[in-house]
Amino acid sequence: MRKILLVEDEAHVASFIKKGLTEEGYDVTVAFDGNIGWELFQQNQFDLIILDIMLPGKNGIEVCTLIREVNTTVPVLFLTALGTSENIVLGLNKGADDYIVKPFKFIEFLARIKTLLRRTDVFSSEPVPATNSNVYSFMNLTVDDNSKTVTRDGIEINLTSTEYRLLLYFLNNKNIVLSRMDILENVWGLNFNLGTNVVDVYVNYLRKKIDQSFEPKLIHTVIGMGYIMKEK
Repeated sequence: MRKILLVEDEAHVASFIKKGLTEEGYDVTVAFDGNIGWELFQQNQFDLIILDIMLPGKNGIEVCTLIREVNTTVPVLFLTALGTSENIVLGLNKGADDYIVKPFKFIEFLARIKTLLRRTDVFSSEPVPATNSNVYSFMNLTVDDNSKTVTRDGIEINLTSTEYRLLLYFLNNKNIVLSRMDILENVWGLNFNLGTNVVDVYVNYLRKKIDQSFEPKLIHTVIGMGYIMKEK
């Protein structure tokens, strides 16, 4: 049974979510403030974290930041009434994998959760016997999808799960210009424009890790169109 930590201070919202997810077969633990949520995360193993942003004690952004310092792969979904583009970007920049705004339809909420858990299954699955099809190389960059490791010039690079998916998408589409919508759909699983610069933010994160200290540069901006991975 998948274990979910829900950190939500509105009792009626927490009750509604817990009831719905329990009926879907999930094991839901509820915390009503950020401090307790952080303590529960440290004491237990969860498959998914759902965080409200406006929380007593530590707010959702602070809790997410702490989680990402010790765990870069557990999916985090922000649930909040703060639906401006700035708040969406802030949440995603702090390590959240997705964001849904109150009020929401439970069927959409459930679909987001299932998508996040599927991504985790792919990222954390047991390594299979090494084959060439599971090792990606481009110039001096190598990604071993069996062990989920990334190296450049023999130096190992640590990526978050979202950065890793983004890099694989670039590697599977070398020399092709990818629009921001292409990237949103294939990396985040979203078929609509968030109205934010989350794609640009994550491309920048990835560049800092795989390009900034190395030559040649691999990820390039195509002004007005998107991004491309190619030899300069």
